[in-house]
Amino acid sequence: MARRGSAARRLPQGAEVQPGGGVHFRIWAPDRSRVALRLEYGAELPLNPEGDGFFAALVPEAKPGSRYKYCLDGGDYLYPDPMSRFQPDGPHGPSQVVDPASFQWTDHGWEGVRREGMVLYEMHVGTFTPEGTWDAAIGRLEELRDLGVTCLEVMPVADFAGSFGWGYDGVNLFAPTRLYGSPDDFRRFVDRAHGLGLGVILDVVYNHFGPDGNYLSQFAKSYFSDRYENEWGDALNFDGPDSGPVRDYMVSNARYWVEEFHLDGLRLDATQQIFDASTPHIIAEVAAAVREAGGERGTFIVGENEPQELRQVLPRDQGGHGLDALWNDDLHHTAIVALTGRREAYYKDYRGSPQEFVSAAKYGFLYTGQHYVWQGKRRGSNIFGQPQAAMVSFLQNHDQVANSARGWRIDRLTGPGQLRAMTAYMLLIPATPMLFQGQEFRASTPFHYFADHSGDLAKAVRRGRREFLNQFQSIAHSEVKEELCDPADRQTFEACKLDHGERETNAEWLALHHDLLALRREDPVFRRQDASVLDGSVLAPECFVLRWFGPEGDRVLLVNLGPDLHLSPAPEPLLGAPTRAGWCHCWSSEDPRYGGLGYSPVEQEDGWHIPGRAAVVLVPAEGQGA
Repeated sequence: MARRGSAARRLPQGAEVQPGGGVHFRIWAPDRSRVALRLEYGAELPLNPEGDGFFAALVPEAKPGSRYKYCLDGGDYLYPDPMSRFQPDGPHGPSQVVDPASFQWTDHGWEGVRREGMVLYEMHVGTFTPEGTWDAAIGRLEELRDLGVTCLEVMPVADFAGSFGWGYDGVNLFAPTRLYGSPDDFRRFVDRAHGLGLGVILDVVYNHFGPDGNYLSQFAKSYFSDRYENEWGDALNFDGPDSGPVRDYMVSNARYWVEEFHLDGLRLDATQQIFDASTPHIIAEVAAAVREAGGERGTFIVGENEPQELRQVLPRDQGGHGLDALWNDDLHHTAIVALTGRREAYYKDYRGSPQEFVSAAKYGFLYTGQHYVWQGKRRGSNIFGQPQAAMVSFLQNHDQVANSARGWRIDRLTGPGQLRAMTAYMLLIPATPMLFQGQEFRASTPFHYFADHSGDLAKAVRRGRREFLNQFQSIAHSEVKEELCDPADRQTFEACKLDHGERETNAEWLALHHDLLALRREDPVFRRQDASVLDGSVLAPECFVLRWFGPEGDRVLLVNLGPDLHLSPAPEPLLGAPTRAGWCHCWSSEDPRYGGLGYSPVEQEDGWHIPGRAAVVLVPAEGQGA
């Protein structure tokens, strides 16, 4: 039987196991006059109204593992708990009680993560291994640690309908999807990662809910707002009437992942679609909740923000939201133009020029308020003076690989020499680098958009995907459009699973990434991530130089995406060595162990000989300090 009584609750809603026995259930359903709990194989138990639309009860006979649904206003249909901690049969099935206290953590000495020195690795659990499970992923964590990765960025795991998907259509934000294992399997993954010195942050979607299995509006229509237009459905109500419990929902979700799964932070998806005209902004509250839940452990929160708004990373006392970093799409876009020569769609506002790479290394974003032709408006904001560690740089991520028509990775779209050179640039500049799963060993597997929908929804998603890719003229006006993979076809998903055997067959690419990350980590100049001691200059239409100045000794990075370059004379002060002993070779992307053609001194008696399609690192010949 259900009864009133005080309860030891951690979060505002959901089913929580009580220390003295039983389970306390609480739900916000202001649009309903009666809410009853239906335990599987049990009777219907009414929840007690608490006021302000909340219903709750302590159920002595419920326990961890109990499955249940809710009956609303005496209706025949039973609904899963929108705050369910686990959906063993998916979003449409019964919810299951979970006791997080039963898991035995071993990460008691873990101090968390810090932005400085971080190397991110974006991972989709379902395709990271052939098995697509937490347990299988655990078996590959040591390899990532040995590579030089410091923090895993896991794509969304909130449960969603179907048997495969990216995770951005989640509908049960507190329930790790059953597709990858149990909640304790997820905890075991995090615990093992911490044991190896790896942080784990989770990609979360606080801008919309998925279209299949979302029952929130059955409990409260106030979860959604018609005041804003959202790209993916109904906007969430963070600033309208009855928005308090909606805000609590998201804030408690952020706390939940940090407290109950020991996660080290979050990646906030598409923050420009999180609408809130109130103060404090919901993003600021989410960030504060993560910090509070982390306690003395270091946490990291990164945002995806297409408009590149500086306020996202400013402290709250300066009117900001308090995030640690933002994804830098500008740098990705100019790199793609330089590597492929293509300037379609959202790449049209970039030239892929040496000056863009110099500017990105020094400042981060390239658009800081200028007019952006593709959107027909200004883009970006003033970011001068911000630490470059607050900018996350990447050559690949889930969106951008999938947007290459056939889901091809960048190595299929450019030459190996150019890619090695650009990889060196990305991994040595002061920004925080991020790799996409498999990038480190030049994975041949594609990464498509996939979502296991059926019927009219599958047709709508397929049509929407084609319409989105129509912005690329090479897709819209060619037979390629007819070859686009069906997102709902299971083979589309299966084709994306990594083949870790390629770590051996493509060992030279693994060595490239390993050595560059070691250089970034161990060299005292690169390790500082200090853009204030960095300068750069254009040497040729496809070649540039970056130079770091510092007490440990200067460093020079030469990047030449064009043919061999002979500079004679070479009237560029950034090429001048600090002593007459000149420069000493430190690293080259043309080293044969990376699949290169070999290298020779770049500074010779007749001038500078900068190899084509290559990157070279130089240190002072005397007092190298490295």
